[in-house]
Amino acid sequence: MQQSKQPFMATRIEPLLATTGRVLLGLYFILPGIAKIFGWDSTAALMAEKGMVLVPVCLVLTIVLEIGGGLALALGFRTRLIAFVLAGLTLFISVVIHNFWALPPAEVQTAHEMQNFVKNLAIMAGLLGYAGLGAGAWSLDARRDA
Repeated sequence: MQQSKQPFMATRIEPLLATTGRVLLGLYFILPGIAKIFGWDSTAALMAEKGMVLVPVCLVLTIVLEIGGGLALALGFRTRLIAFVLAGLTLFISVVIHNFWALPPAEVQTAHEMQNFVKNLAIMAGLLGYAGLGAGAWSLDARRDA
């Protein structure tokens, strides 16, 4: 039996890890996108409260990006572009919606918004990793490029 020249991690585990990460990040966008459809009024009210303009247009755009981008990311379709766009969306949402610096210090809501902001930075880090490195072997991108 001939041994593989690639290490075990590259041949067996790496594609599984890349795919699992992509699917989990995709779900992070798909599920809230669907929730925004069913919670349209409360989401629109929050956006208006945070000072956003053209709320219906921005909300539709967010839903399309979250559901469409999340599905594309999960499937590994145009991963680098989609991950970069979703990182930008996440940055925008973090700055506009989770603006903990504009809230009173030592409040529970302030801590909650700071936690969401930092969590979104971690989500952006994962997205930027996919934007830079691509989808991995088990993806539509890999099938297209083969």
